[in-house]
Amino acid sequence: MACQYSRRQIVFGSVAAALAPRFLSATPAPAGRVAIAKCKSYGADVLPAMARMFDQLGGIGELVRGKTVAVKLNLTGSPTYRLGYLPAERAHWTHPDVIGAAIHLFGQAGAKRIRLLESPWNTTEPVEEYMRRANWEPQHLLSAAQNVEFENTNYLGNGKKYSRLWVPKGGHMFRAYDLNHSYEDCDVFVSIAKLKEHATAGITLSMKNCFGITPCTIYGDGSPVDEPSLAPKGGRGPIHAGNRQPSKSALPENDPKSPRDGGYRVPRVVADLVAARPVHIAIVDGIESMAGGEGPWVHGTRHVAPGVLIAGTNPVSTDAVGMAVMGFDPLADRGTAPFETSDNTLRLAEELGLGTRDLKRIEIAGASIRETLFDFRKSA
Repeated sequence: MACQYSRRQIVFGSVAAALAPRFLSATPAPAGRVAIAKCKSYGADVLPAMARMFDQLGGIGELVRGKTVAVKLNLTGSPTYRLGYLPAERAHWTHPDVIGAAIHLFGQAGAKRIRLLESPWNTTEPVEEYMRRANWEPQHLLSAAQNVEFENTNYLGNGKKYSRLWVPKGGHMFRAYDLNHSYEDCDVFVSIAKLKEHATAGITLSMKNCFGITPCTIYGDGSPVDEPSLAPKGGRGPIHAGNRQPSKSALPENDPKSPRDGGYRVPRVVADLVAARPVHIAIVDGIESMAGGEGPWVHGTRHVAPGVLIAGTNPVSTDAVGMAVMGFDPLADRGTAPFETSDNTLRLAEELGLGTRDLKRIEIAGASIRETLFDFRKSA
């Protein structure tokens, strides 16, 4: 199961790593347009709200027509986890109405193939079965457009080998990441995330959602020393805590003496991953969510209903607007809310040239931040 790569790929990665310090922040990070929509409830209001946002972004037809569109969902944790008696989609999972609306609009715009991707916790079961354990009906998503399919990307899946995606500027934490083939075998990559805080990284929006693209067969606590395991085993300790290196089939971290602190490591890995696997459309579900953490397993989390959807063509700018809607300053860094114990992922992504977090440079369409402001720290 060893990964095979060309000499050109290996040389490119080595050169990129050597030159990375010279090029970080060498040019101003690009700014992207971000659309905000008020949307008080799931159901019939979601599709027209998302259609308006896509129009405000300049339309998606040119981007997706005739293309394979890969969509990373956010189905974090076990399907049995609940915040009180709420179903997962009203707290920590992206809601099927939001996912279905996006699928429908991609299909309507001419997408050739739509692939729904997620890395279910510690299992090789199909994503469809994982959803059924949360009382979802996957057929509703499969029928939202033509040629819709799923893949579990927490292991090799339907591919014959893992794809090595290089971080263009050498990476903060790793020079490259070995991922399920689905993250390479697509023309357009979409992240559909939830508007949430995160116990380790401060926030989890469209970029942090991409943390889950790393397969635990390689980057998991139970992955073998030399080769990937056949099934995911354990959490992502090699990334979160640096308690070990990933399987030797993948590249080791750039600096094995770097801090073992999750608040240092996770934001850097997220920035790396978004550089290696760029996000073309970022969608954030903030109609209902939770405050205080990313899942019910975090002590003190509570249900919130911001009543907002956010979408953009640049994930850094989209997440900056999302932070502002949550009542946070996207220019904040460690020691300031929500980054009391972590570095700011947006700053690290900005250093890699992925986008700007400066609200003054971001064009906002639709509703304003002031109109949709929902202070996560003050909400009851």
